[in-house]
This record gives sequence, C-alpha cells and structure tokens, in this order.
Amino acid sequence: QVQLVESGGGLVQPGGSLTLSCAASVSISGITAMGWYRRAPGKQRELVASISSGGSTRYADSVKGRFTISRDNAKNTVYLQMNNLNPEDKAVYYCNAVLRLKPYWGQGTQVTLSS
Repeated sequence: QVQLVESGGGLVQPGGSLTLSCAASVSISGITAMGWYRRAPGKQRELVASISSGGSTRYADSVKGRFTISRDNAKNTVYLQMNNLNPEDKAVYYCNAVLRLKPYWGQGTQVTLSS
C-alpha cells in the first residue's frame, strides 16, 4: 500500500510559478514510475509529467519547457516545478505512483490562476 500526499497548490497570477510536492509513505527508490496528472474543469484527466526510477522524464507537449519533474529518493518525494503558468494550467493536480503494476493516487491539489 502506498499513500501519496500532495501539497503546494494555490492561487497564482498568470506568468507565476508554483512547486507541487508529493510525499510517499514508502521508499520511492523502488517505484517504477511516478508522475503528475491533472484534471481541468470539463476535461479528462491528462498526464502532465512522469519520471522513472532511473530518472527518465516525459512531459505533455503543453508544458514542455515550463514544467520540470524531479524526485528526491532520500525524502521519498516527487516535485513538479511549474513556471510561466497560464489559465490553461488551472486544474486539480494528482500525484501517481506505479508499484508492482498497481497504480496509486493522491487526493489532489488545486492550482488556480487569478484573472
């Protein structure tokens, strides 16, 4: 069983930055892949970024060059640095982990852009 707790969401102005954190209840060094997904209002959940146990990363085209995913195995935490945020980034962001082929999800953290 893996518990994931996200934090770091909030209200930010367009062009601003936020860093999301996902703390796992187990060592993440053995987790095959971890990632961030988001669900915007009226849209399906989509993959934002993922990182493998070896450090390989993958990004959605819409966030390439603006978002950076990283992991700190010593802290059992995965981060998502988000820069140059725009209104299309408004969503609930979920942390995901796949361990032994089973997916685990956090409760989500809201990111809102001010008008």
